[in-house]
Amino acid sequence: MRVFIADDSILILERLKVMLSDLPEIVIIGESRDGIGAIKALRKLNPDVVILDIKMPGVDGIDVLKYIKNNNEKIRVIMLTNYAFPQYRKKCMELGADYFFKKSTEFENIMDALKQLNQNLKDR
Repeated sequence: MRVFIADDSILILERLKVMLSDLPEIVIIGESRDGIGAIKALRKLNPDVVILDIKMPGVDGIDVLKYIKNNNEKIRVIMLTNYAFPQYRKKCMELGADYFFKKSTEFENIMDALKQLNQNLKDR
């Protein structure tokens, strides 16, 4: 499964890369620390899953989510944010996010979500 990560925190990017290295079926195909870079990379890459922060420089994650769903609705999106307010959760889910996790309390849920998404891809 091909994964792209967009988060402005180097610590989160590195933590995700280490964590995902434990899953042999995961290949990280790219990363970006801002929304504009994410959109540019996503135009060229064809990930199965995007792990996406909300608050990033330039274009925020909600706009990147809109871009993804308007251009390739097959891409699965995991929102990972410190801004896990109900209005953001509702908006992201309405726009087509598959998961919405709070960084401080739900970070480890990403592994289960990726395993489930990978199984869904195999079942297609």
